Amino acid sequence: MKKLLICLSLAWCGAVSAGELEDANALFEKKSYPQALQLYTKLANGGNAEAQVRLGQMYLYGEAGAVDMAKAEALFKKSAAKGNKTAVASLDMMKKRETHKADIAYWMSGYDGADLTGGKYKCPVPRIPAMSKINEEISAVSNKVNAWQECYNAFVVNLNESAPLTKRIPKDIADLMTKDEMEKAATHLENLHTNLVEAARVSSKLLLADYAVWRDATDAYVLQHNQMVKDAKGKSKD
Repeated sequence: MKKLLICLSLAWCGAVSAGELEDANALFEKKSYPQALQLYTKLANGGNAEAQVRLGQMYLYGEAGAVDMAKAEALFKKSAAKGNKTAVASLDMMKKRETHKADIAYWMSGYDGADLTGGKYKCPVPRIPAMSKINEEISAVSNKVNAWQECYNAFVVNLNESAPLTKRIPKDIADLMTKDEMEKAATHLENLHTNLVEAARVSSKLLLADYAVWRDATDAYVLQHNQMVKDAKGKSKD
C-alpha cells in the first residue's frame, strides 16, 4: 500500500516549496545545472511560478543542456498566467528576439569589420616604381609612403582598441542573445580580428619590402648620377 505524504497546513507546504526553491537557486549559482534542472522541474511541475520562470530561463539560455525555445515559452506562459512579472518580461524578450533575429545572426556570422577598414581607416597601398630618377618623383613616392604609414598606424591603434570585437555588439542585441549565440559570435569575431590583423601585417610587410627595394635602387641611381655629373665637370675643366 502506497503511503501518501499530505501537508498538514498550507503554510507548511509553502515553506517546503520555498526551501526547495532556495536549494535550486543555490545549485544554479554554483553552476550545478543538472541538479538545479531536476529540482526546478519538480517544483515547476508542482505549479511553482518562480520555478517555472527559472526553468524556462534555463531552456532559453542553454543551461538545461540545450536551447529549447518552445519549452521556455510554454513555461513562461504558465508562470505569467500566475502573475509572475519576470515571466511576462521574458515573453516580451522572446518577441524582441524574433524581431531582431537578423541582427543576432549578423553578429554571429555576418559582421565583416568593414567599419574597421573603411573611412579614415582605409589605407590604400601606394604604387611604388622599381626606381625613381627625378626629384619630383622621389618626393612624391616618399610622401605617399609617409601618408600610408600614418594611416596604417591609426588603423592599427583603432583595431587594437576595438578588441575584443564583442564590444561592438549593441547592448540591446547582446541582451537578447543566448549563451550559445554569444559564444558563436565571440568565436566569429575573434577569428575576424585575427584575420584583419594578419592581412594588415602581410600588406604592410610587402609594401615596406617594395619601398626598401625602391629606396636602395633610387639611392644607387642618384649616387651614380651624381658621380657622373662630378666626373663630367672634372673633364670639362681639363
